[in-house]
Amino acid sequence: MTEHPIPEHYLDGYAGTLAEVAATGRRLTREELAVRRSLGEQAADAGHGLRALVVAHLAAARAAWPGQGGSADSTLAAVQQAVDAFAEGYERAQRLAVRREEAARREFIDDLLYGRSDLGRLVERAERFGLRLSGAHVVAVAQGRAAHIEGDPVTRQVERAVLGRFDARSILLTTKNGRLLCIAPGDEDDVLTYFAKQAYAAMDGGRVAVGRAQPGPGGVVQSYEEALATLEMAERLGLNEPLLRAADLLVYPVLARDRQAMADLVSHTLGPLTTARGGAEPLLETLTVYFDSGCVATEAARRLSLSVRAFTYRLERIHKLTGADPADPTHRYMLQTAVIGARLLDWPAKPL
Repeated sequence: MTEHPIPEHYLDGYAGTLAEVAATGRRLTREELAVRRSLGEQAADAGHGLRALVVAHLAAARAAWPGQGGSADSTLAAVQQAVDAFAEGYERAQRLAVRREEAARREFIDDLLYGRSDLGRLVERAERFGLRLSGAHVVAVAQGRAAHIEGDPVTRQVERAVLGRFDARSILLTTKNGRLLCIAPGDEDDVLTYFAKQAYAAMDGGRVAVGRAQPGPGGVVQSYEEALATLEMAERLGLNEPLLRAADLLVYPVLARDRQAMADLVSHTLGPLTTARGGAEPLLETLTVYFDSGCVATEAARRLSLSVRAFTYRLERIHKLTGADPADPTHRYMLQTAVIGARLLDWPAKPL
């Protein structure tokens, strides 16, 4: 707020009203209070500080006091009413300004993340919020068990932590569809790592996905979409890591791109498992854990709470049914790719 002298018109009629109140003992009328509120709104819109305005009202009352007779108590009550009404109008104008600012921010974020609006106009608006869209940006998306909105305790906690440590002028934190988002310059990976750590702690779990740094005005929406796709991929693959980077999972979108080819591979390679007693699920889980444990049978058996002998028997059963030996490097790649495809296609829960 500016601290320049308060224009006298914000005190118009104030001294005269005090003199009349002191003489008659009456309270301020509804119309007089409305005038004070209106002047308070005008002062807020003009950028004057509330403290200086209150001081000006008290100074005007003090200057007029020696010439006033009548009840001091009535005069003080009138000062209280006038200042209270003026402050009410001032605060109302500020709340409206905040809501307008929030609406403008939300509109900008929606346009930014959905790729709407003219790019030139988007660049202009971005600078108001600290983003220079000519450079590369990266987006991190945090998803917890509960949905979060702007201003809720979790969002405020993460925002305070991140903006308190890094340059707030180049970082934008917001929410979208119940998720927390951090938009940062593409070369500031430490910001995103710290955001992920703070979001994970504040949300008491959850998962954070980070898109790749993308250049230009459309880079933010591209990185955001990558982060969302990474969250979805992690859900479908059952990945439990709290921090996932799109750059580390590029193989999965490639595998999923040709759905029919992937479905054919899964059907041809793993389809025979459906004839096993108990269906395909136990043997598919066996393969999944085996590959996730680096093809170490003892570790995979431990994770499945099986004896090594029982686990080995399952591998032999898979070999017999599919004709592919999980322990044979020449067969392993085809089996592992088919297992990934099964997870991507949610097979055998969903038919191919």
